[in-house]
Amino acid sequence: MNTGANAAFWATATGTAPLGFQWTFNGTAIPGATSPMLTVSDAQASDAGSYSVSVTNAAGTVSSDVAALTVDAAGTGAPATLSFQPVSQTVSDGGTVVFNAPAAGGGPAGSLRKGGAISTRAASAITYQWFLNAVAISGATHSTYVIHGATAADNGSYTCVVTDAAGSVVSSPASLDVVASASPGRLVDISCRAQVGTGAGQLIAGYVLGGSGTSGSLPLLVRASGPALLPFGVAGVLQDPQLTLSSQAGLLASNSGWGGSTQIASTASAVGAFAWNAAASHDSALVESLAPGAYTAQVAGASGDTGVALAEVYDAGPAGPRALSAPRLVNISARASVGTGDGMLIAGFVIGGATSETVLIRASGPALAAFGVAGVLPDPALRLLRSNGDGTSTLLGSNTGWGGDAQVAAEAALVGAFPWDSPGTADSAVLITLAPGSYTAEVYGAGGDTGVALVEVYEVP
Repeated sequence: MNTGANAAFWATATGTAPLGFQWTFNGTAIPGATSPMLTVSDAQASDAGSYSVSVTNAAGTVSSDVAALTVDAAGTGAPATLSFQPVSQTVSDGGTVVFNAPAAGGGPAGSLRKGGAISTRAASAITYQWFLNAVAISGATHSTYVIHGATAADNGSYTCVVTDAAGSVVSSPASLDVVASASPGRLVDISCRAQVGTGAGQLIAGYVLGGSGTSGSLPLLVRASGPALLPFGVAGVLQDPQLTLSSQAGLLASNSGWGGSTQIASTASAVGAFAWNAAASHDSALVESLAPGAYTAQVAGASGDTGVALAEVYDAGPAGPRALSAPRLVNISARASVGTGDGMLIAGFVIGGATSETVLIRASGPALAAFGVAGVLPDPALRLLRSNGDGTSTLLGSNTGWGGDAQVAAEAALVGAFPWDSPGTADSAVLITLAPGSYTAEVYGAGGDTGVALVEVYEVP
C-alpha cells in the first residue's frame, strides 16, 4: 500500500461467546485494538510489519496467521473512493434490505481468504468486505449486500471495507432496524414523462398489481397530461393526449379529454396529484378499480400529433395501514423514445408506508432488440435521484452498463423480470433500498445517443 493510505485487517472467529480480541504488531499488543477489525490510518514506514490477532474465550486462546503490511513510500495513486455511502434503513420484518458501497471505478469483487476458525487479510487487489458490528460477514464480498427475510437478528451497524493495491477505505456506518409494521413500504405513485411520437414512438406505461397472497381490487387514478404541463414551463407538449387502458384480456377503457370530471378532480386531490384547472383541456384520465394482474396505459396523440406528455398511475386506495392481503403496485415500466436534454425518459415514483422499500430499477436499450423493437437506445445511462422538500434533488445511484452483475441478475429473476442474456450489453440497473418519499429515475444516452428505451421499477419482496 502507499504511504498515507489506510490499511484494514479483520478476523472472524467461532466459539462460545463472549470472545475477546487482541491485535499485535510485530508481536507486541496494540493498546485498545480489541475489535474484530483493525484499521491502520495514514500508514507510514513505521507501520510496516507483521500483524496478527489472538481470540480468547473461557476455553482458551487461539492466534491467527501473521499478515504482513508493506508501505511503499514511492507508491503512486490514491486508494479507492466510494461513489455512494451505505444508508441507514428501517424495514418491515421479513422484508428485503440492500446496502450499497460501490467504489468509484472499482474492479471486481474479491473473496475472503480463510484459514481454520480465524482469517485475516490486509490490503490487496480491489475487494469488498461487509461487516456487521465490526464482525466480517461470510461471503459478503460484493459492493452490494442484500438481506432477504430480514429479522431483528440482523439489526446493527453495517460497514464495508474497500481495498485496492494503494490502501483501504472504510465506509460510513449504516444502521438497520427491523420492525413489525402495519404499514410496510410500497409503491403508491408512478409517472413517466417523455416525448410521444406515432406508432412505436407512443408512450407506453405498464404496471402490475399484486403481491404474494393478495386478492380483491385496488382503485387507481390513471392520467395523461399534455396541455396541463404548460404551467410548469414544459415546451412542445402533446396537445391532444389520448389515454387507453388495457389488460392481457384486451381494451378496458379509454379517454380523450377529461371534461372537468368531479370524480377525477376529487380523486386527484385525495392522492396528491397536481391539479388540472382547465375543464376544457384535452388532458385525459380514468378512475378504475382493478384486480391483481398486468396492465398497460398507452398515450398517443388523438389526432396523430406528437409532443411531450406525462403518464401517471396513482394508488387511490384508502390512506393509512392496509391488510397485507390487499393488492398493491409491485412493478411499473415505461417505454418511450429517448432524446437529448429535455427529451430524456423520466420516470417518477413514490414510496408510501412507514418503512423502507427495496426496488430494482432497470434501463433497457439493447435488451429490447430481442423483442423486435427497432431503433433501440444503444447506450442507456440510468440515474436515480431523491426529491427533497426544498425543491432540490440528491443523486442516490447511477449505472452505465450492468456488466453481468450476478446480484442484479438474481433479483431480476426473483421479481419475474425478463432476463438480460448478454452481460456485455450497455443496459443499466440499480438495486437499492429507499425510505418513503419521492424519487426520479432518468434514462438518457450515455454518449448523447437517442432511441427507444424501457425503464422498469420492481418491488423486491
